[in-house]
Amino acid sequence: MAHHTHEHHTHEHSLSCGHTKIRHGDHIDYIHDSHLHHKHENHWDECKIEVTDKNPDNWAPVQSDCKHNEDCGHEMVPHGDHFDYVVNGRLHHVHDDHVDDHGPVDII
Repeated sequence: MAHHTHEHHTHEHSLSCGHTKIRHGDHIDYIHDSHLHHKHENHWDECKIEVTDKNPDNWAPVQSDCKHNEDCGHEMVPHGDHFDYVVNGRLHHVHDDHVDDHGPVDII
């Protein structure tokens, strides 16, 4: 299976390293600098959460006082072809003049 390797990754992630951990399929990803990293053999892979429900009509708008940007304090994660923000265990995506709820993530 083809995958993208995160080059020059010197940090060794672990359950106690301090980075947010998300259960992703059969492994754990670590959020680090707006990337999801997953240990694979002797290197770190770049991961992204796949959008399972591709119908935007199912992405419910949520009330959010946060304008979500790189400085808002919420961690960004790659989700399909865009980035979402992790808010209370859910993925929030800024869309036009509102925020969509793209569903839960399993934070460890």
